[in-house]
Amino acid sequence: MIRPVDAVIGFLEAEQNRGLTHVLLDEGARDGLRELYRRAQAGGKPTRATASPESSPPPQTAAAVPTMVPAPAMAPQPVAVPTVVTAQGGSKEERLASLRQQAKSWPPAKALSTLRETMVFSTGNPDARIMFVGEAPGYEEEKKCEPFVGPAGQKLDDILRAMGISRAEVYISTVVKFRPATPRQTTNNRKPDPAEIAACLPFVRAEIGIIRPACVIALGATAAESLLGAGDDVTVMRGSWHECEGVPLRVTYHPSYLLRSDADLTIKRMVWEDMLAVMDRLEMPVSEKQRRYFLPKS
Repeated sequence: MIRPVDAVIGFLEAEQNRGLTHVLLDEGARDGLRELYRRAQAGGKPTRATASPESSPPPQTAAAVPTMVPAPAMAPQPVAVPTVVTAQGGSKEERLASLRQQAKSWPPAKALSTLRETMVFSTGNPDARIMFVGEAPGYEEEKKCEPFVGPAGQKLDDILRAMGISRAEVYISTVVKFRPATPRQTTNNRKPDPAEIAACLPFVRAEIGIIRPACVIALGATAAESLLGAGDDVTVMRGSWHECEGVPLRVTYHPSYLLRSDADLTIKRMVWEDMLAVMDRLEMPVSEKQRRYFLPKS
């Protein structure tokens, strides 16, 4: 059995791997940690406040029925919970398969009990020059066990076609490998929370290390914040180059944003300019027609 403290430890170590050195705790979290410390000092038994003389029960009379004293509870035995992902194998395919197998039952993610059971790992070419990273699978992705296959995935396919490449030429993954759960969930989706991201983040970082693409494209704020450890908006992060795991990274809007009614020509042009920057960096052929996509017609 995985204890709640194991999930806390896994979360903190994942944050440390991201380069964070401090975590803000509210008073409730501090009280919880203090109680865990007191239990450890007491051999695993919960601590109790000492009763004052005024609140002490009256002495037992001869007619009273003797109470049963429970045996001391045994302290829970420590459970080894992995926090570092290690890919086994020689080829990229073997190492990715190793990651996929570990992710299926990854204890830090399972201990949260806020993610659904079906894993959606990745798709695409292990030798890809371009790697796309989104936030988490949704209803369609969970149903087909493949990232970006719903309406947002179709929009991503449109972007790839405009770039002159196919889905089979790139590598597509997500930060969180399971669909975030909601009460009475049907087709509705939600974005992953910080604990879910921290639990799964080691996998996508390991994927970047294995694929070693020429460029990573973070789709949306959640993916960008997770990979860069920054809390800025997409409008702030896009338009310049960043780095993740030693690989150049470009931030752009999530394809689902293009599906919304307020995603006008200006937003489409911003996304396309991000793709043009990637194509130029990778020295991909770009025609004059491609450079004029989504510009206002004169």
